[in-house]
Amino acid sequence: PTGRRGPAPTGRRGPAPATAAPLAAALLTAVLFCLATRLSRSHPFGPVTRNTVDLGQQYLPFHAYWRSFLLGETHGDAFLNWNSGFGANFLGDIGTYLSSPFDLLVVLFPADQPELALYAITTAKIAAAGAAMALLLLRLRPGPWPLAAVLGTAYALSGWTFDYGATVPMWLDGLVAFPLLCLVGEWARTARRPVLGPLVVALAWIANFYTAYMATIGAAVLLVVRLLTAEESATARQRIAGALRAARGVLLGIGLAAPLVVVIFLATRGADPTPETTFAPASWTDLLARFLPATASVESPALFIGTPALLLALTLPFNRAVAPRVRAVLTTAIVLVTLSLQWEPTHLLWHAGASPNGIPYRQTFVLCGLLLVAAWFSAAGGVPRPAALLGGGALFGALAWTARGSVDIDRWTYPAVAAATVLALAAVPFALRAVHRPARLLPVLAVALLVAAQGGEALVTGKRIEEQRRAEVSWSPRIGPWHTAVAEATARADAWPRYRTDPGEVPGGNDVLLVGGQGPDYYSSLTTEATSRTLDGLGFGHYAKGRHPVTLDNPVTDAIFSIGTRIRSVPTGPLRQDEPPRATVSVTTTPVPPLVTVRRPGRPAGHPGDSAFAVQERLLGASVYELPPVTRTGRVLTARCPAGSRLWFWGPEYRGTATLAGEPPVEFEGKPPSVRAPMRPLGAVPATGEVRIELTSETRPRLPRQPVGCLVRDRLDTAVWELTATGATRVRAGGHTLTAELPPGSTGTAVLAVPRTSGWRCAAGDAEPRPARSYQGLLAVPLDGRATTVGCSFRPPGVLLGGAVGTAALLALTATGVLHRRRTRR
Repeated sequence: PTGRRGPAPTGRRGPAPATAAPLAAALLTAVLFCLATRLSRSHPFGPVTRNTVDLGQQYLPFHAYWRSFLLGETHGDAFLNWNSGFGANFLGDIGTYLSSPFDLLVVLFPADQPELALYAITTAKIAAAGAAMALLLLRLRPGPWPLAAVLGTAYALSGWTFDYGATVPMWLDGLVAFPLLCLVGEWARTARRPVLGPLVVALAWIANFYTAYMATIGAAVLLVVRLLTAEESATARQRIAGALRAARGVLLGIGLAAPLVVVIFLATRGADPTPETTFAPASWTDLLARFLPATASVESPALFIGTPALLLALTLPFNRAVAPRVRAVLTTAIVLVTLSLQWEPTHLLWHAGASPNGIPYRQTFVLCGLLLVAAWFSAAGGVPRPAALLGGGALFGALAWTARGSVDIDRWTYPAVAAATVLALAAVPFALRAVHRPARLLPVLAVALLVAAQGGEALVTGKRIEEQRRAEVSWSPRIGPWHTAVAEATARADAWPRYRTDPGEVPGGNDVLLVGGQGPDYYSSLTTEATSRTLDGLGFGHYAKGRHPVTLDNPVTDAIFSIGTRIRSVPTGPLRQDEPPRATVSVTTTPVPPLVTVRRPGRPAGHPGDSAFAVQERLLGASVYELPPVTRTGRVLTARCPAGSRLWFWGPEYRGTATLAGEPPVEFEGKPPSVRAPMRPLGAVPATGEVRIELTSETRPRLPRQPVGCLVRDRLDTAVWELTATGATRVRAGGHTLTAELPPGSTGTAVLAVPRTSGWRCAAGDAEPRPARSYQGLLAVPLDGRATTVGCSFRPPGVLLGGAVGTAALLALTATGVLHRRRTRR
């Protein structure tokens, strides 16, 4: 309580605060976010692409595929994605990228507008976060709903949102979850809504368990603050009971989400491991700079919430109108959370025990939320008194002065701070006079100035962060005629499961999710180590430290994986940020073995060794390359190969060009450990058989022991004919199954052109399905000559365990509801 009196009643009833504040916050948030996009000239309000880094390479393709999946237009089902990585665990990807209720909105948009759909989903999530925070603030203590709406917007349009969340849409579910989980804590503290609370927790963890985990920690911090301050007369026993009710609700909610969370957890354990990251805290100068507008960096926490909101938060320690215990406990909590960002043990706690690659401050939205709670407690009872304003202003001035030397400061930063400060201070007299002279105009003017201050800074911040991001990080062009042409060609050529159709490379990545087909391209945090290692060993390339394998246009691997049709694209001009890409598309179909082939008993044929050429031969079951001794003299390689054979160069770590005499140079982009270059053809071996390769690189090339292979086409044609003659006579594919009919008397091993990942079970004939065996990294089923069919099915690891936990949690929740109802009736 502040002891101040509000305006005298006027006899007119305004809108209910619990409804007006969330609606106003959502509307204001959406308008400001769209205006910031327009000011940066970004799509859909401008010609420039928004598809930077993972937004273009992961989230956009996944949402395009999600729309097709929801409308029943894909070959796979919820368990398996047949398009990507030659067969991938789709349930894990659903839980990681697509399980938010907001993602269902994608079906409302045309198939050729996935960017617009994803932008609408992003805007809806951000607006919902603002609404949820406004509702939370009013539940924590009463106050003017326009202020709650403005502070809710400040939370939704924080620096974290512009710098991280807007380009990683799945994290935005955590932004929504934090205020909702804080509400769950309030319900538990007051012994209310014991069934709805766990359901909200479950929804948050299903939508995105990763940021929901961080939001749960943040909600626990606020719950502790509330238990210590909300009711001074409460006994220790009552406070402990409230904490236990909250813990029960969280455990039940996580249990309800277990059918998805357990699958994701086990998929993460089997994912291709990224290099270990050692946490290095940001300098305190950079950390303080991130409280200011128009700053952007992945190396420091994005803490901007707007100068007016931050000023209000900084007044709390000096605001004697707020109860001393509230000031002390809430301020201490915020300081400790800020310090936790910079200490490695707590950094690991925030990130579930593993320091992430890339952005190390993903939990920052929680601190932004706590700062806005502090601002609300300081201002909900009225404008802070001059002493509090001076104290908060002094703290802010010291912060801004200390941050002046940070590299993150932008030329727009201090002008935006000055303008916002002037507008915020101009609102103070109107707000103060409105207390003593009840009138509708004065509070409206005060709110208008506050909105102008907050909104103006948000617009500047959004514009500058978007512009800096486009200039400094990798980007993908917008969806355009290139993608459309490839998608149409792929749809015409698709013959699954008779053979695969590889769409080749289109701008962005995760190509098959955007344009269809069944290729190796696949960018997911859950790309399995088995898939990545198998494809690496065969000479495929990858990005993202192994989690983004890319296509390999090689006739041997096409035969191994039954890629019968290949789409090739030649761009008609350089890629631009402000224009959709265009290309000339061609289609080539060649005979390949079926998806299921049979290998004879005994040792696989082919050259010994671990080169990609030898591994390809062993998996194919035939020797199709000549692997000549290579002489290296400086940057020149020489060898002898059969005349007319096709020369292939394999240098996974090589960055530069390789040129066969008489042929154009071929570029390689190896950059270990993040980028692995695929093997590529350099040209035809001349009639003399002499091979001379000139390397051009800025550093001394690091090459494998056998970097050169000469493909003899006649040998490959013979191997393809033999595998086709002895392979499956018919192949059928279900949503997560693959079955084949084999020639009678088949012996040896049936090999399915699918990476052997955990979750596959196979059988020959009527035998009991067992965990699949591996044949050089692919699914394998032993044959004894009696079975004429083989079949494999995929079940994501953790489905049964997660289902059991979810069922138990549902029963416990039902019992909780029944007991609560009985107590209420009594």
